[in-house]
Amino acid sequence: VQLQASGGGLVQAGGSLRLSCAASGFAVSSYAMYWYRQAPGKQRELVASISSGGSTNYADSVKGRFAISRDNAKNTVYLQMDTLKLEDTAVYYCKAQYGTAYWGKGTQVTVSS
Repeated sequence: VQLQASGGGLVQAGGSLRLSCAASGFAVSSYAMYWYRQAPGKQRELVASISSGGSTNYADSVKGRFAISRDNAKNTVYLQMDTLKLEDTAVYYCKAQYGTAYWGKGTQVTVSS
């Protein structure tokens, strides 16, 4: 099982980014998939999740701005991030869970003023 997150970068406040989490070794359609983030000096926090059935959940801080989705054909999970704020700056990680949890390496998102 491998997860490869990409799509991070530097963006101005109010801008958008789309993160991708490409999976191999399993089908994302069968797993609950998550996006977490960790800002400097802070604990890792759950940002968004999508169940195998397609139900989504979001942290209150990103509701209405972020959207998690899944492309089963590409075996990839996405996090569309709009109206980015300075406080969204963090390393973003994807996680797959079906009993055991698997983590990918993070991708840095930096929001500037």
